[in-house]
Amino acid sequence: MLKKTAILFYSLLMFATAFAQHENVENQHGKPVTETPELSGKEERTKEVKEFVDHHILDAHDVALMVKDGHHIGFPLPVIIYDEGFHFFMSNTEGVDGHEFIHGSPVESNGKFYILHHEKIYRTDSKGTLTLDKDHHPTEKRVLDLSITKSVLVIFLVAVLMIVLFGGMARSYKKSLVPSGAAKFLEPIIIFVRDDIAIPNIGHKYKRFMGYLLTVFFFILFLNVLGLMPFGINVTGNIAITFFLAIMTYLITTFSGSKDYWKHIFWMPGVPVPMKFIMMPIELLGTLTKPFALMIRLFANMTAGHIVVMTLIGSIYIFENWIAGVAFPFLTFVIYLLEVLVAFLQAYIFTMLSALFIGMAVEEHEHEHAH
Repeated sequence: MLKKTAILFYSLLMFATAFAQHENVENQHGKPVTETPELSGKEERTKEVKEFVDHHILDAHDVALMVKDGHHIGFPLPVIIYDEGFHFFMSNTEGVDGHEFIHGSPVESNGKFYILHHEKIYRTDSKGTLTLDKDHHPTEKRVLDLSITKSVLVIFLVAVLMIVLFGGMARSYKKSLVPSGAAKFLEPIIIFVRDDIAIPNIGHKYKRFMGYLLTVFFFILFLNVLGLMPFGINVTGNIAITFFLAIMTYLITTFSGSKDYWKHIFWMPGVPVPMKFIMMPIELLGTLTKPFALMIRLFANMTAGHIVVMTLIGSIYIFENWIAGVAFPFLTFVIYLLEVLVAFLQAYIFTMLSALFIGMAVEEHEHEHAH
């Protein structure tokens, strides 16, 4: 439902952009009239809102708190690239044409020139030349980008936050088993993950995987909540992040699998031999579809939610009337509350499905051995 709502609102935004770009409209007598300045202003506002939404949901080489007169107000991040050696500079480094690197100006490093195009870094010449193919993709060499982007920065911040919080909890329990400070809030959640996710899905072997399940639950939860803050960054809406999380679950599931788990994939008991050869590739493919579902579910839901909230906020700026000023803030508040619920729900679903897949892999089929 949330994804359908996001598609609807984003489609409305695109429709508004197309409508605002008409050079003239028909008046009530059917004659063309010149576009009014108000419509031209709406066109500009719609374009700015679309850039605002895109900038929020996509990764970037700088952290922009706001955009004013086409300039990003925020702070730069380190750019680290590898091209016949490592190159280091800041994203606001002044290029050869006097503009900053993040604004598309070519920057010189160790005798080579590099330019940023749609958040991808290419080697270029001193003039910043980029040749596009028929699909509008640069033909110049794309370098290996190891930069600290805004998503990477938030991941580091969440990692430090988790180390501080849970490290402090561990030290406090050495002094007293009575929770204090942040432990009063976090301990019930940890018990919930243990009693309602790990034990029911994994069984008596749950302790081996509690570290991973707790880490992935709080990691996703903190990223989701931070993404809802003002000027938040949509990290879990980055498919590269959800892909890595899904791969971690896949690797743990694969290397923890019991002999019964692999037997049911490659040589299913109780199935005729010809069917075993047919079912084998299907079962093997099933091991790949599980992490794929984890990746897409988290990515799609978080991205859709951010698009809905950002589009509703931008709609107030586009329409500039009292109806938008009353209706859209109310809708934004309702959707925002729903997004808070989704932030917790998606962390729970990812952790629960990971525990389920792990439990399926470590399960032992004692009744089959008895036969």
